Amino acid sequence: MFPARCNGVEHFILEIIGRLPDMEMVINVRDYPQVPKWMKPVSPVFSFSKTSEYHDIMYPAWTFWEGGPAVWPIYPTGLGRWDLMREDLRRSAEKWPWKKKISKGYFRGSRTSPERDPLIVLSRENPELVDAEYTKNQAWKSEKDTLGKPPAKEIPLVDHCKYKYLFNFRGVAASFRFKHLFLCGSLVFHVGEEWLEFFYPQLKPWVHYIPVKPDLSDVRELLQFVKENDDVAQEISERGHQFIMDHLQMKDVSCYWETLLTEYSKALTYKVKRRKNYDEIVSKHLKTEL
Repeated sequence: MFPARCNGVEHFILEIIGRLPDMEMVINVRDYPQVPKWMKPVSPVFSFSKTSEYHDIMYPAWTFWEGGPAVWPIYPTGLGRWDLMREDLRRSAEKWPWKKKISKGYFRGSRTSPERDPLIVLSRENPELVDAEYTKNQAWKSEKDTLGKPPAKEIPLVDHCKYKYLFNFRGVAASFRFKHLFLCGSLVFHVGEEWLEFFYPQLKPWVHYIPVKPDLSDVRELLQFVKENDDVAQEISERGHQFIMDHLQMKDVSCYWETLLTEYSKALTYKVKRRKNYDEIVSKHLKTEL
């Protein structure tokens, strides 16, 4: 169903395939995890995102290379290769240092979850505090899908960097944009703690980002706090930016894949045998440039 997503996974596996033992595994490339904790027996399935209600084993999402999200006009390439986007966002962050950024909250995205509605409503009530609008996605049918107004124009991530406070929401599962927002050098407001990717547990609330309640009942208070405590806000933004710059490079993603699959192979209690319908995955020349 998702060949681009499969390519995004395959890219990293092929980088390390020569250092891995034989193994067999199930890699889920759908948005949603597959192994709820009530399911028996428990099956080892790899998924990019999950909540505490699932047993799935998290792996780095295909989007580090290609394969999503399925939103026009960036479908099927998605947000772009992580290594190239890092450079684009670094340049934009230099263009928009903290003192030049606009002191208001900012969000552009489709209505994949009604959890985002309160911010859109707040923006319409108080545009000086928040600039938030819904864009069109592949499921858009009418203005009802954008909370009663025409869909806003898609705004490239590099143009988000001109704002001090950037909002991150979950989508169907965890949001692919979370890691990108930090690279703007802006302060990230992360809504909800339920959905995870593999690197989320290393990010700490009030150290690297501002945590926001899922119902956004505290969002006005939080925005007022950071406006009144600009030095604190800048320090948090700098720590978040530096963490992603230092610990989420492409080499770190490859290292995680290798460690993950190596440790997984040790947990197999049987000798893997190649079946007749199996295809052998072997190392091949990797595409490194667009």
